Amino acid sequence: MRIYDSFGPNPRALRMFLLEKGLELPRITVDLLAGENRQPPYTERNPGGQLPALELDDGRVIAETVAIFEYLEERQPRPALIGTTSEERAETRMWQRRVELRITEHLYNGFRFAEGIELFKGRMRVLPEAAEGLKATVRDNLAWLDALLGGKAFLVGDRFTIADIILYAAVDFGAGVGQPLDPARANLGAWFTRVAARPSAAASLHPQSAAVGMRG
Repeated sequence: MRIYDSFGPNPRALRMFLLEKGLELPRITVDLLAGENRQPPYTERNPGGQLPALELDDGRVIAETVAIFEYLEERQPRPALIGTTSEERAETRMWQRRVELRITEHLYNGFRFAEGIELFKGRMRVLPEAAEGLKATVRDNLAWLDALLGGKAFLVGDRFTIADIILYAAVDFGAGVGQPLDPARANLGAWFTRVAARPSAAASLHPQSAAVGMRG
């Protein structure tokens, strides 16, 4: 197996997952900032053009970040980052979907349609008129999440899971692209500090992060 890796919050989430698992896989670096992921030969392996991706030993490619998490957790169940029982796995997946549908997709598109528009306008349809509304939606949903985090160490109670990894990678990225976490969200701030203190948080940052001024 090998990983197609790059700068960006989703590739960072996979790197963080691998570090938490203690897994080391060969990596091929794809230059996302230069658009290498949107052209052959990469798109011949992954027509979706997104990163990261996992190439299996038989040549098949898994290209959705959560699908990669699921596959690797089945291959190496411990430490469990999804869950050890049906109930735990269902609870993690519930929070993962809430995080993605309510927060991360809006955060990323708010960036693509505003601060990142010069990078993305030749790669996808951009909607600059939607950017502020998307950012406001993120703030609304982070306020909702902040209220639910009271008394909890992580999104799924006392278990650190892929839901935390996905949200952390997004929130840390957002802080550098005009979408900082509101300091009034004390529960979220405490959660962020706990996750940032994990060795995998700093170790998962891409070497390009400092040069481009974004955390991915």
